[in-house]
Amino acid sequence: MNRYKLTLFGLVLSIFIYFSTIFLELDLFERFMAFLASLEQFEFDEIIIPFLTFILFLFVDTLRNNWKVRMENEKLNIYKAMLSSSHHILNNFIYQMDIFKLTAEDTPGFDAKVLSFYEDIISNASHQIYSLSNLNSIDEFSIRTSVMSD
Repeated sequence: MNRYKLTLFGLVLSIFIYFSTIFLELDLFERFMAFLASLEQFEFDEIIIPFLTFILFLFVDTLRNNWKVRMENEKLNIYKAMLSSSHHILNNFIYQMDIFKLTAEDTPGFDAKVLSFYEDIISNASHQIYSLSNLNSIDEFSIRTSVMSD
């Protein structure tokens, strides 16, 4: 209902004008035409149609820009929700992988190089999650470069 607030206001105003002209016996259209005829001496009547055309296109352009901004904001909200969920899943995975690390550390003869490699993988993944979570600009190039290995 809030989306059509101005439309409802316009409808109420139109109905009010209609009944006012009927009850008060006003001829608004004739008065408007007389007003336009009085403007003939100033040559303002040639400006009215181009001005109304400009206003119409300005209105349509404003509506299109507002729609684009709303769509971009919606995309941004979806991206942030997806990122937050992915961040949560990956952090849970990393914490669960620590169980394997503890088991490997307690296993005699387990290769220390593998544990070092594991630490590098976890550190790299954490760094990429952090980089992806702290983007300044949300676009394809920024997202791709934030997760590239250094």
